[in-house]
Amino acid sequence: MVFKNLLRRKARTLFTMLGVALGVAAIISLGAMGNGLEQGYSSMMSKSSADLVLSQPDAIEISYSSVDEALERELLAMPEVTEVSGMIEGFLAAEGSPFLFIFGYPEGSFVMNRVPVIEGYSIFDRIPGSLRGKPIMIGNDLASALKKQVGDTLRIATTTYRVVGVYDTGDAFQDSGVILPLDDAQDLLGKPRQVSLFYLKVKDLKQRDQLEARVARRWSDLVLSTTQEYDNKQVFDDYMKGFVWIIAGLAIVLGGVGMMNAQLMAVYERTREIGVLRAVGWSRGRVLGMILAESVLVCLLGGVLGVGLGYLALLLLASNTVMMGASSAAVSMGLLVQALVVMLVLGLAGGLYPAWQAAKLEPIDALRYEGGTSGEHVRRLPIHSMALQNLWQRSTRTLLTITVIALTVGSIMALESYMASFTYSMNQMARGANLEVMVTQRDVADTSTSAIDERIGDRIAAIPGVANISGIIFTAIVLPNNEGFFIIQGYAPSSQAVQRFRIVQGEPLKANHQIIIGKVVAESLNKGVMDTIELSGSRFKIVGIYESGVGWEDIGGVITLRDAQTLVGRPRKVTMYGVKLHDPTQAQEIADQINTMYPDMQASVSGEFAQQLPDMQSSDAMIAGISLLAVMVGGLGVMNTMLMSVLERTREIGVLRALGWRRRSVLGMIMRESLLLAVIGGIGGILVAFVLVFVLSNAPMIGGLVTPTWEVEPFIRAMLMAGVLGLLGGVYPALHATRLQPVEALRYE
Repeated sequence: MVFKNLLRRKARTLFTMLGVALGVAAIISLGAMGNGLEQGYSSMMSKSSADLVLSQPDAIEISYSSVDEALERELLAMPEVTEVSGMIEGFLAAEGSPFLFIFGYPEGSFVMNRVPVIEGYSIFDRIPGSLRGKPIMIGNDLASALKKQVGDTLRIATTTYRVVGVYDTGDAFQDSGVILPLDDAQDLLGKPRQVSLFYLKVKDLKQRDQLEARVARRWSDLVLSTTQEYDNKQVFDDYMKGFVWIIAGLAIVLGGVGMMNAQLMAVYERTREIGVLRAVGWSRGRVLGMILAESVLVCLLGGVLGVGLGYLALLLLASNTVMMGASSAAVSMGLLVQALVVMLVLGLAGGLYPAWQAAKLEPIDALRYEGGTSGEHVRRLPIHSMALQNLWQRSTRTLLTITVIALTVGSIMALESYMASFTYSMNQMARGANLEVMVTQRDVADTSTSAIDERIGDRIAAIPGVANISGIIFTAIVLPNNEGFFIIQGYAPSSQAVQRFRIVQGEPLKANHQIIIGKVVAESLNKGVMDTIELSGSRFKIVGIYESGVGWEDIGGVITLRDAQTLVGRPRKVTMYGVKLHDPTQAQEIADQINTMYPDMQASVSGEFAQQLPDMQSSDAMIAGISLLAVMVGGLGVMNTMLMSVLERTREIGVLRALGWRRRSVLGMIMRESLLLAVIGGIGGILVAFVLVFVLSNAPMIGGLVTPTWEVEPFIRAMLMAGVLGLLGGVYPALHATRLQPVEALRYE
């Protein structure tokens, strides 16, 4: 009977399933990305055949760890150590891939023995003269996605390499990347003579404590771990998973409200049928079970469809680009179980209220139900608007639909507010320091990977019209004991840019091994002037506490440029330059001149440079993707409501058609109702956005990163999005209503 009930309203069942399926597809596809990253880290460690790992502590991700390459000789001289191999990892934008992981190994590395070459040669083999150029090995998954083979070229950032071999480790994360000789990878990543970590083989793991004590005495700023311990300390994949569930959670909530709406409509539509069942002896529990079973079944069917859509999305992604090892192989049984549990909870939560409504129906009242709201049950507003009256008469369904629209619009508004605030704060950073032009490296995957040689800075400083320039380093670490993010900035103490930090306690930054920290983080960590703070194994003396008014700066600190370069492993390089001009009106002219002189650089006037940062462009793409997902799910919810409204009022529409209403008039009536729902939902979405921003602003770890600001554009976009939801949700039901024939509609029961 449950299947029969669902098949009686195929369109509504299908739309509800699609709404659920999109949520599941988000869990599967995005969850696979987090799993791919996690499995990749685990595979890198477990398959390295190393016993221990030496690295910089508290790095967010392996790419952010930096260790001096010269340590290898001293490590090999230690009696407990048998073999040592450095490895550098990083990520950059590349031809056909916005986010490509790069691995560098020295010749003779024992780790390379675990990297099977399936086509061509190793980068350390004697390579035929026909394969001239800088050698590179690419993973099998990358080769398939980019349609590359041995002999082809691959451009990464500004450098072109020759593919000499294709490898296959069996791990999608590593097989979506490239392997270079260590020195080439160091040059490409802007980290000369640096490695991300050292793999160590030891004579006996029982000697670990002895070796650890020796390392601690020699290098107090580094940490020794087993490969398993090091894998467990990676937090980047945890943040990725959290981000994935935030996105998937939005789709789930929207799908849940849509499910409740659809099931509630099914109950109203079948009121007389339920009355008959109650009259022939069905108990309240049996009726409740029937409705719940329908809800759970729709969710499970939608879940199966969603898993298929998720797999399809991953296959399409893998065939066109690479992204952190996301592939169908990364869809674990745990991820499928999570999706199944979510669907069961969604079905129960979405069906419980409608089932309860159905179970409490009295047989006599249900048998007398005529559909719609007629007779003494009609509730009218003192407003002459048929659209508003129709929505008011079905207040529960209207409220649920408005909720779908409000959640859709509000969540996107909240995200846009945060992104706009971050953009504003980055531009404000330049304006606050009276810098007219900002210079970063072009075509990087993330701002933190930008590495500009200081010699370029010296040449920019010599351009006529330039008063002075300020080199800036940006990076982030995790505080010890996982107490949260700490944003580190590096400036020369005498530079123009550092002057903008308003010291409220202590004194400004003057020398190496000193730090000034934001007031927010000082209070959080209970630190004061003259205390010390440990960052990635290095100790700094707090000489001042500042307030900048920028959230992510106030939960971080400022050290000297030289200290920052040492910390990130990029000596004589900076993340960006801020340029002060003699004549600010020449800003665009100077920016154009820098771009012409240095094609690898991206120079922008200070009020516009944040929009051109890769972080902002990635965020815009992310919001666009989330918006599309939310609009699709929300649009299906509105469509379901309006379709039910048409079916419920079939006889009413028949009467209107019999009285002379044209198809165009009926279509206009349904579209007006849909758009009215959208407008009210859009207003509700603005309120939801304020609530979400308040909650996020008080959330641990991320609450202090950005202080959201509100501009006119997000409000306009919110109402436009609501309008799109109204149009998408109303078109099909309105067209369905216009196709109703008066005679058939009047006979509808």
